[in-house]
Amino acid sequence: MTTLFSTTIDMMAKPASVIAAAAALSSTLFAAPTWGQPYPVTPAQSATARQVALAGVALSELAADAPDNYTVKSGDTLWAISSVFLKSPWRWAELWGMNREEVRNPHLIYPGQLLRLERSGERATLRMSSGGDAPPMATIRLSPRIRSETLRSSAVSTLQTRAIEPFLAEPAIVEHNELAAAPRIVATQENRVMLTRGDRAYARGAPDAPLLDTPSKTQNFRVFRSATPLKDPGTGEILGYEAQYVGKALLVRSESSETSGDASGKASLSIIPATIDILAAKEEIRVGDRLLPEPEREFMSYSPRAPEGPVDGRIVSVYGSAVVNAAQNQVVVINRGKRDGIQSGHVMAILKDGQRLIDPTDPTRPLIKLPNERNGLLMVFRTFDKVSYALILDITDGVRVGDRLANPR
Repeated sequence: MTTLFSTTIDMMAKPASVIAAAAALSSTLFAAPTWGQPYPVTPAQSATARQVALAGVALSELAADAPDNYTVKSGDTLWAISSVFLKSPWRWAELWGMNREEVRNPHLIYPGQLLRLERSGERATLRMSSGGDAPPMATIRLSPRIRSETLRSSAVSTLQTRAIEPFLAEPAIVEHNELAAAPRIVATQENRVMLTRGDRAYARGAPDAPLLDTPSKTQNFRVFRSATPLKDPGTGEILGYEAQYVGKALLVRSESSETSGDASGKASLSIIPATIDILAAKEEIRVGDRLLPEPEREFMSYSPRAPEGPVDGRIVSVYGSAVVNAAQNQVVVINRGKRDGIQSGHVMAILKDGQRLIDPTDPTRPLIKLPNERNGLLMVFRTFDKVSYALILDITDGVRVGDRLANPR
């Protein structure tokens, strides 16, 4: 929640200097939020926009059925709107660049706004209006008051975020033995075998790193189980270990110890494990599961764009599934990450390996391989050092582990 202060402004009665001050205040209050840069516009996008804004885009780049007018609807995404006008939705920066003066930030487009496509010669430009005929603005007098509202924007999102929201917190790529060294659940109340939301359990850290509660800070943990190695389909290199997410826990009480004496007077040291409460459970949690600190929340916005250079990647695995096939809107792991220059928002073409077969028309019957064919698109939304998570946006056939990735251009 945030608190906004509004004051009385009579625009008809105040001099120009007051009107200018009010306008400056308004632009400050209602500008796009800047914490964590939730609505980034990359230098490459700005450069493309400047170039395209000079003359629009070629008609050959428009979708075959691109409409003259389109009213933005609730539930639309930038990806979907871009596909209405352009052949390639990942070229959103060019759609924005058609009218850079009116669409200053491509992430801030709202339901009800009207997009007009204007064709002139061999080029096209995009104009924006509020949509519909609105009556003249009347003078409105506002009384001083305090208004509280959530910081939620009604702006159109890049894609359906519900498709990837769980994966922003769930997956964890760890190094070899990292999970084995993490704090672990050691006991449950009443000797329960399985734990779920609302249950209490007990955990211990490493001997040199016990679980300690910090009074001034709530300590949340994600609970993981086994870590599966992710191997590069081409080289066999282990790119990391994907930990299986099973839930969330809150540290309630620190790990400690106490000294007590037995009947003979001999003192003994007893370890008292830390107390945790299970906040959420994707599946049953049990003794032996590991705890990793909950990462800080990231404010992210995804702007679909092609990588700047060539891409030669492969699909490593389908997340959360033992099968090797993936469908549209499923999440996959790819063998390219930060070290390869991959960023959130990068769109890649999925290539289906051409079939290998015998040429029956050649008397020598040689083995031939058909060309790799484009099968769809995916977009990266979370990156690690050597791997990334990507959402399959559009496919014509099933996607398999090992399928190749290339620059969509």
